[in-house]
Amino acid sequence: MTGWAGRSWRDPRLGAAKQVELPSGPLRYHETGTGPTLVFVHGYLVNANLWRALVPLLSPAFRCITPDWPLGAHLVPMRPDADLTPPGMAAVIGQFLDALDLVDVTLVGNDSGGAYSQIAATTFPDRIARLVLNSCETPECSWPPTPGGFRILKATAAHPATYRALYQALRLHRTWRWRNTYGWMAKYPIDTRAMESFIGPVLDDPAIRHDGRKAIGSVSAHYSRDAAARLTIQFAKPVLLAWAEEDRVFPLAHARRFAERLDTPLETVSDSYVYTAEDQPDKMAALITAWSPSRDDAGNG
Repeated sequence: MTGWAGRSWRDPRLGAAKQVELPSGPLRYHETGTGPTLVFVHGYLVNANLWRALVPLLSPAFRCITPDWPLGAHLVPMRPDADLTPPGMAAVIGQFLDALDLVDVTLVGNDSGGAYSQIAATTFPDRIARLVLNSCETPECSWPPTPGGFRILKATAAHPATYRALYQALRLHRTWRWRNTYGWMAKYPIDTRAMESFIGPVLDDPAIRHDGRKAIGSVSAHYSRDAAARLTIQFAKPVLLAWAEEDRVFPLAHARRFAERLDTPLETVSDSYVYTAEDQPDKMAALITAWSPSRDDAGNG
């Protein structure tokens, strides 16, 4: 054990930690605010802390729920036999919404969380009323994405030893800004406590590595492309594309064509990479607030 100081830290602005038992296993989450319900879906090797600067800007008008999805930076492992393939992760999202009896939900998905959100929206649409796709996989993107060299993440997940070995470099702070770690995800350095919460679990805990390896080892573009193709038919509800103007991983040109295909608005966030909630929380909060129904127009979920 390395004793990462921030491994278990979650920003108090996210709300107190809670835990729910799902068929796939235990899931920790945070909740704060009142109003229309926003459920946030982060991507691989981050957790609820990704939203730590965004949630305080939204919680005066929205009920903000930020789970630690089992994608390698969580603290409580899932059942050893849990299905964490993309359809399995979409099922975990559905199980979570069912367990909390959430309705009229706006699902906000970033990075691979956007791909999982597309699958969830087309598979379990009853509880999801709106979808925000935030710098994530489009039908033109590979999964893992090719830019930045992220395909190595899936390749090394083929065996526990290679998966564990890959992440040892993250023990050195200077690697955090490499393009194939977090350097092309956040334009500006992520603070140390949040970074330690992202990498500490996968470095310290074999059970967390088991979950993370299952998740990243099973991703494929055929899942995200299939969900994207089904969005207009099997979801057919409001969708917003919120994209980083300087996104190096999920090109803005891909997002423009995806928005045209869905006949849905595309809004851009300047001075940001993929993690718009990290780089530009004020701009992201303004986009979500302007697009979402008001407290008077939507139920509290």
